[in-house]
Amino acid sequence: MTALIRVKTWWTILRICLEERLVYRGDFALGTLMRFLPIVTQIFLWFAIFEAVKDARNADDISSISLSGYRYTEFVAYYLLTMLSRAFSSMPGLASGIARQIRDGEVKKYLIQPVDMLGFMLLGRIAHKVAYYSVAMGPFALVFFLCRNMFSGLPAEAATHSLTTLLAFLTSLVLGFVLGYFLEATIGLIGFWWLEVTSILFIYMLFSFFLSGHMFPLDMLPQPWSTLVDLLPLKYLAYFPSAVFLGKVSGAELVWGLTVEVLWIVFFVALSRWLYYRGIKRYSGFGG
Repeated sequence: MTALIRVKTWWTILRICLEERLVYRGDFALGTLMRFLPIVTQIFLWFAIFEAVKDARNADDISSISLSGYRYTEFVAYYLLTMLSRAFSSMPGLASGIARQIRDGEVKKYLIQPVDMLGFMLLGRIAHKVAYYSVAMGPFALVFFLCRNMFSGLPAEAATHSLTTLLAFLTSLVLGFVLGYFLEATIGLIGFWWLEVTSILFIYMLFSFFLSGHMFPLDMLPQPWSTLVDLLPLKYLAYFPSAVFLGKVSGAELVWGLTVEVLWIVFFVALSRWLYYRGIKRYSGFGG
C-alpha cells in the first residue's frame, strides 16, 4: 500500500512537471532548429579539410578520402548524432539551480516535506526531455531527412546488425541522460560546502565540450590522450551514442562500453546521495 501511494505521488509530480513545461516552452521547435545552424559551419570546415587532403593525395573525389576511419559523410552524420546525444545528456541550469537553492535556503522545503530532492528534480528533468522531444521531434526529423544521404553506406557492422545497433544506440541515449543528470547534480551539491559553484561548472563545461566528443570524434585522438579520455565519463555524453549508431563501436567493445557507462552512473548516484546526506547534516536554515 505504501509503495502504491509512493508511485502515485511520483506520477503526480511527473505529470505536473510535464504539463508546466508544455505550457511555457512553446519555443522548443524553433530553438531546436536554430541549434542545428552551427553544424553548417562544421560541414563547410570539414569539407575544406577533406578537399585539402584530396588535393594532397591527388585523389579524384573526397568520397574516397578517409581520416581516422571517417569519410566526409560520416563526419557530418557524426555531428548530427552528437546534437541528438547532447540533447539527451545536457542538463542546462541543473547544477547552478541546485547550488542556488542551497544558498538561498529553498532546500529547506525538501527537509520538511516527504519529497526526495534528487528524485523530485529527476522527474522534472524527465518531464523536460519528454516535453522537449514531443515538440522538437519535427525539426530533428526535418534536419535528418535533409541530410539522409550522409547516412548512406554505413559500416558493415551497423548494416548487418541494424536492430542490435539501434537498440544499443537508444540504450546509450537513456544511459547518457541518467549519467548527465547525476553528474551535474553532484556538481551542484558541492554548494553545501561552497557558496558558489560557477567556477567549477565553467571548468566542467569547458572539458565536457572537448572531451565528450562534441567538437570532434574522440577516436581521432592519439595516445596517450585517447586512453585518458577512455578513463573519463564524459565520452558517454556525446561521442559514445554517435559511435554506436555509426558502427564504430560493436561486439565486445560495445558491451564493455555500456557496462562502464552503467558503472559510472552507479558511482555518481552513490556520490550525489552521499554529498546530499553529508550536506544536509551541516546545513543551517534560519528565518521564516
